[in-house]
Amino acid sequence: MKRSFKDKSHGRAPAELGPTQRQLRAGELVRHALVEILREEEIHDEALHNVSITVTEVRCSPDLRHATVFVEPLGAGLGGVTISKEQIGPAVDALNRHSKFLRGILGKHIEMKFTPDLRFLHDESFNEAARIDALFMRPDIARDLHHDDEDEE
Repeated sequence: MKRSFKDKSHGRAPAELGPTQRQLRAGELVRHALVEILREEEIHDEALHNVSITVTEVRCSPDLRHATVFVEPLGAGLGGVTISKEQIGPAVDALNRHSKFLRGILGKHIEMKFTPDLRFLHDESFNEAARIDALFMRPDIARDLHHDDEDEE
């Protein structure tokens, strides 16, 4: 009897339901370890000098061999502060240059069969949230939102 891919995945199609519990658990494990590593280790790179990095999320591949690490400078997104790609770009590039070094240290901090390869990306979600907040503050949008609230009552 031939089994389809759906049979092997216990009814899950890979892209349908998002990450598995295993991927989420591994991502959080890696995120917590990277936070400690970035706090404790000194990375000798001019682009990272006096820059505090926040690790906002880690997404692991289904086989847990690759991890995409989303980072943001400390304090970004607070009080409507947005960070452009030009401002964070050098720091993200520096983290990607030192990803093998960080992976080596990560392997000593976590207990996983494989230490995932790391790829760092700027987390755009804070900028997107600030953009949406700014839209809601526009007078024409606020008027429409206020008008809809009155109709419901």
